[in-house]
Amino acid sequence: MIHIFTAGQSRDIDALTIAREPVSPIDLVERAAKAFAAEFADRFDSTRRVIVFAGQGNNGADALAIARILAAEHNFAVEAYLLNPTGKLSAECETNRRRILQINRHILIEVTAGNKFYPPELGEGDIVVDGLFGSGLNRPLEGGYVSVVKYINASAATVVSVDIPSGLFGEDNSGNNPEAIIRSDLTLAFGCPSLVFLLAESAPYVRKWKVLDIGWQDASDTVQTALRLIEEEDAARLLRPRMRFAHKGNFGHGLLVAGSRGKIGAAVLAAGACLRAGAGLITVHLPACGETVLHTAFPEAMISPDDKAGHVGASEIDGAAFSAICVGPGIGMHPDTAQALESLLGGNRPVVLDADALNIIAAHGDLMSRVPARSILTPHPKEFDRLAGSESNNGYERLQKAMAFAVEHSVILVLKGAYTAVCLPDGQVRFNSSGNPGMATAGSGDVLAGLLLGLLCTGYSPEDAATLGVFLHGMAGDLAAASSGEEAMIASDIINHIGKAFRLLKN
Repeated sequence: MIHIFTAGQSRDIDALTIAREPVSPIDLVERAAKAFAAEFADRFDSTRRVIVFAGQGNNGADALAIARILAAEHNFAVEAYLLNPTGKLSAECETNRRRILQINRHILIEVTAGNKFYPPELGEGDIVVDGLFGSGLNRPLEGGYVSVVKYINASAATVVSVDIPSGLFGEDNSGNNPEAIIRSDLTLAFGCPSLVFLLAESAPYVRKWKVLDIGWQDASDTVQTALRLIEEEDAARLLRPRMRFAHKGNFGHGLLVAGSRGKIGAAVLAAGACLRAGAGLITVHLPACGETVLHTAFPEAMISPDDKAGHVGASEIDGAAFSAICVGPGIGMHPDTAQALESLLGGNRPVVLDADALNIIAAHGDLMSRVPARSILTPHPKEFDRLAGSESNNGYERLQKAMAFAVEHSVILVLKGAYTAVCLPDGQVRFNSSGNPGMATAGSGDVLAGLLLGLLCTGYSPEDAATLGVFLHGMAGDLAAASSGEEAMIASDIINHIGKAFRLLKN
């Protein structure tokens, strides 16, 4: 599990690491630079030209140390540009400036207020190491720095950023200047990822990233954060073993309320995922028009046909006999359907609410008060904006609202996206690390809803069902993409790989 810290917390962890080991600040810079250079050398051929851009602060110190190590220990042809318009360097930056001059003064070009900057010509085969500014930046870049950023972004060179792309704020970028942010191909972060890496607005600037270990572990354990990134080992630890003498009654009976005329496929996909997730029994309540379709697709599922032909109506649906309930995939927003949803809310049992169930609740604000505590809500960003009652300006603002919403209503809010955020009632957030863009396809959300229902049926707590379900969903998507490619993937491919995802997690 990777902890995610703010820029201020990261500085605190650096200070704790320095005090507790103990290690000097310059030696901690050297440690980080060596980790960066080793990863860099593993990824890139030493025949490629490397151009390092270093700023005046500690990110620049890292960059100068990286330049020296790449040249001296990994045999790269390096040019290092130190942009120092004020003539004031941090102590660590000044030390690494002197170290480069002692080893090979020819690779360092200093740009000060007194000399004109002639930028190097950057070609397709070149690699830029971006070390101008780090995660402590809190205002948009100005002046000559903006020109340098634009120059790098306009080039065909591969860009590798030190810790964070220069110009990007670690969390909220709503007041930033998008033209003054490095568009990095790879970011090698020290100790932990910045929160912004996980937000949609960072996509143009953080294309790929990796966290490098710089010995933070002991210190980071003492700094509290609500944000964590779930990895494969974390999901594996949540798995519940099946007992040898278990029978279907041990794995619950789920009720799925889904489908409307033209959207019976949503019910089929959710039912299939629920069965693949291990539910002992499933009953699908759907419009009469979908009975034959579902029986044909999944004879394993039982069916409770509604007396309405094309939508789920207000006829009584008794949810009391079921282990878990999911409402929403493809149900539409007919007034009868809203009444049916209301009849299923208000009990003590958590439910999974997806798609149009969320849209109905957004349209009937009083229904939210009837949602049982620890229910799982699975909105995509626009659905959440409707639930929250206002549109968010960016992913950071939406995440803050989602965290507050989960706490206020005591629910588990699964905010879907590239790094789906599972927001818990206690304020914790578990980001998901599995999945790929091929999963942005019709029906993928229905599969997730059914998968969550199946896990609840088998006895997982709502918190663990949401965390494990999101990871399994993404992992099955990754397996499907490996089999058929991201572009060709459809939602049923995800269902077909759930079993293999379980097997890989067990191993």
